[in-house]
Amino acid sequence: MPTILIKDGFRFHFYTNERNEPPHIHITGKGGEMKVWIPSLVVEFSYGLSPGEQRNAMGITRQNIKLFMEKWNEFASKKN
Repeated sequence: MPTILIKDGFRFHFYTNERNEPPHIHITGKGGEMKVWIPSLVVEFSYGLSPGEQRNAMGITRQNIKLFMEKWNEFASKKN
């Protein structure tokens, strides 16, 4: 489960067994988790996070979307 970024109490990562899914990032921390499709920034699910925490996590995701896509593509190319 490669960790791409840790910021503001959130860990941004993806799972190695999800290579058949479209690009996305998992965000865990503060007692909850989110899954966000990238680059569309559509939230697949979110639980255990307050609305403010979700906004903060999404803001960090927006700021780092290029990094997340680069890391996703880098990892996916190694798995094929």
